[in-house]
Amino acid sequence: MKITPNQITFIRIILIPVIIFFYLSSSFIYSGKLIAAGIFAVACLTDFLDGHLARKYNMVTNLGKFLDSIADKLLVVCGFILIVADDTILSPYGVIALCIIVAREFIVSALRQIGATKNVVIQADMWGKIKANFQFFAVLLFMIYSFFIDNAILSNAINLTFFIACYSLLAISILATIISGIHYLVAFKEVFQESKIVKSETQKLNKQEETTKENNTQDKEIDNKEKNISNK
Repeated sequence: MKITPNQITFIRIILIPVIIFFYLSSSFIYSGKLIAAGIFAVACLTDFLDGHLARKYNMVTNLGKFLDSIADKLLVVCGFILIVADDTILSPYGVIALCIIVAREFIVSALRQIGATKNVVIQADMWGKIKANFQFFAVLLFMIYSFFIDNAILSNAINLTFFIACYSLLAISILATIISGIHYLVAFKEVFQESKIVKSETQKLNKQEETTKENNTQDKEIDNKEKNISNK
C-alpha cells in the first residue's frame, strides 16, 4: 500500500502530542527531552518527504497545501511553547519570539482566508520555507540544549558554544519570520484590492441615492409651486 503525501502530513500532526509528552516527562524519563528532540527531528523530515513525494508523483493538491501549512505551524508553535515554558530561552526573549511567530502565522492565515473567498490559493513560497527551516533547527537545538542544561553535563566552553548557536539560530529564524510575513503581504496585496473596489462602488451608490433624493425634493418643490400657481 502506497503512502500518500497527505498521510505523511497527518503523521507529522500525530507526532506533536508525542513530542509534548516526552519533553514534559523529563522528571521521570531521564532522556525525555532528547527523545522529544529526536521525534521532533523525524517530524521535520516528514515536511521534506511529503513535499518531495507530492511533486515527484504529481500529487500536489489544495488540501495537501492546506494540511502541510497547518502541520508546520502546529509543530513550530508547540515546539516554541515548550522551550519558552521551561525558560530554556531566557526571559523575555522567548515570549517576544513566540509572539512574533504567532502574530505572523495569524496574519498569513488571515491573508489565506481572504484569498480563499476570492478563489486565490496562497501557498508557501521560498521565504516561507526558509522561515520554517530555521524555526525547525532553532527549536531542535534548543530542545537538545535544554536537556544539557537540566543535567549539567556540558563543560563551560561547550555550553557557551551551544548558547551562541541556539540564540544565533533564534535571531535568524525571527528575522526570516518577519521578512516572510512582509513578503506575503506585498506579494499578495491584490487580494485586498476588491475591498477597495467594493468601497468605491458603495460610495457611488450612496452618491446616486443622495442625488435621487435631491431630485425628488426638487420635483416636490416644483409640484408644490405649480399647485400654488394653479390655485391662484
